[in-house]
Amino acid sequence: MSTDKLDNIIVIGDRVLIKPSLGAERSRGGLYLPVGYQDKEDVKSGYILKCGPGYPLPSLDDDSESWTGRSNEAKYLPLQVQPGDLAIYLQKNAIEIKYNGEKYYIVPQSAILLVERDE
Repeated sequence: MSTDKLDNIIVIGDRVLIKPSLGAERSRGGLYLPVGYQDKEDVKSGYILKCGPGYPLPSLDDDSESWTGRSNEAKYLPLQVQPGDLAIYLQKNAIEIKYNGEKYYIVPQSAILLVERDE
C-alpha cells in the first residue's frame, strides 16, 4: 500500500481517505458471488490512508481587546482514527472516487463504526 502517489491529496475536515479491502469471492456457504455484489453491502472495510485535520473549533478570541495578539490559525479537535487503521464503515455515507486508476472512498469519521489498530 504505497502512499507516495497520494502525497498531493489533502483530506479536508473530519473525513478520511480509505482504500477498500478486497471482498470475498465466495459466500460462507461456498457459493461464488457475482461481480458487483460487494458494492451492495451496507458495511465495508478498508485501510485508512489519510486523515483530515479534524473538527473545526470556534475561535474564543475577544475582539474588543485590540492589544492582545490574535492568532489566525484554525484550531481543530483531532480525529480518533489514524492512517494505517483497518476501518469498518457504512457504505451509504462513503463517496467513491477514482484516482490514478485506483478506487478509494472518502468517509466522514461519523460513518466509521470501529477500527482495528496494530500497536
